[in-house]
Amino acid sequence: MSLYAVTNPATGEVVKEYPTATDADIEAALASAHEAYRGWSKSSTVAERAALVRRVGELHAERRQELAEIAQREMGKPLEECLGEVDFCTAIYEFYADNAERFLADEPLELLEGEGSAVVKRSAVGVLLGIMPWNFPSYQIARFAGPNLALGNTIVLKHAPQCPESAEALQKIFLDAGFPEGAYVNIYATNEQIEEIIGDKRVQGVSLTGSERAGAAVAAIAGRHLKKVVLELGGSDPFIVLGADDLDATVEQAVNARLDNTGQACNAGKRFIVVEDLYDSFLEKFTAKILEAADGIAPLSSKEAAERLADQVDRAVEQGAHLESRGERDGAFFPPGVLTGVKPGDDAFHEELFGPVGIVFKVSSEDEAVELANDTPFGLGSYVFTDDPDQAQRVADRIEAGMVFVNGVGAEGAELPFGGVKRSGFGRELGRFGIDEFVNKKMIRTIA
Repeated sequence: MSLYAVTNPATGEVVKEYPTATDADIEAALASAHEAYRGWSKSSTVAERAALVRRVGELHAERRQELAEIAQREMGKPLEECLGEVDFCTAIYEFYADNAERFLADEPLELLEGEGSAVVKRSAVGVLLGIMPWNFPSYQIARFAGPNLALGNTIVLKHAPQCPESAEALQKIFLDAGFPEGAYVNIYATNEQIEEIIGDKRVQGVSLTGSERAGAAVAAIAGRHLKKVVLELGGSDPFIVLGADDLDATVEQAVNARLDNTGQACNAGKRFIVVEDLYDSFLEKFTAKILEAADGIAPLSSKEAAERLADQVDRAVEQGAHLESRGERDGAFFPPGVLTGVKPGDDAFHEELFGPVGIVFKVSSEDEAVELANDTPFGLGSYVFTDDPDQAQRVADRIEAGMVFVNGVGAEGAELPFGGVKRSGFGRELGRFGIDEFVNKKMIRTIA
């Protein structure tokens, strides 16, 4: 079977295969992207590029159903969630179309001494390589491509091997929107070809969303070639419950945080840290809701993904944890569950569980909650629930993560920066910060 293939996780059926790129295909993609940067990028204005980005968003809206159905075929996400993902993409492209000129405006600098002036001008750096995962096949592209195409960088994009149909459909959108050949180029590349691409002198930077292992490998290659990297890697986000006027509502939010995309989101709530006076009630309600979800649970992205999660859960139980679950794994379908009794030293204590299984911990105080929340190699997102506004801000300030959401989930936005610290990676996407990563901040000092 080809490396790039659509395999429906709900049925195991191989729907369609796509040919892996030849070395000649890779060279043609790089040459085209480099030529587009030297020509189109340097001759176009920010306003002109922003208009094309806006059209990309409009085409996402027009092809909403098509893109959603493709994603569902490729990775099993419920159709309603796929539709919501495409809607978010539309908002991202519109956001950068609306704000690119403001974000990229010249920035005068105040001189400490001497006459004349100084200014920082923001401009593109060249060809960028994007390496994207399967869990959000349209959204991941939007948050990378939207700002960088508005800036004037050109993009060579390697999608996940299980999302070749999304990759094809998205490239068509960029071409149909009016971008020239080479501004956005999809490639069905191998890992070996990716290593060669990173080292190519025409490529100026790499953005990867994926696993720690992939991030470390890409960063090592890029480092050898002095290329800038933005990495968005895994997460084991804490969901801290310190107080709740309405515990049922908090539990509902916790379930949503754990089961979004069937638990396959880097910034999903995964570790539920509950103060002891709420713990028993929270655990009872949370477990009941998680088990109820078994009746309509969507498949994981693949049978292999379900097998990896099963191995993690089995090891947790072997090491002393207690599992509440309902049903058996069936192919890519994995029964949702709740683990308790996970302790320091257990594998699950520091692993990321990428699926519909949550771990619940009891703590005696705010300090213990923060200490446990930060006792992880990851630092992507986090959630703090409390009815005390001062406590909310105090705890948010102490959390070691790139993002903190207070009393809410699903509150990401096109205007809000996304990214993490520690082994969750570095750099930011979305918002003003997302357009400021792969940019030449050129200082021009003029002496009168």
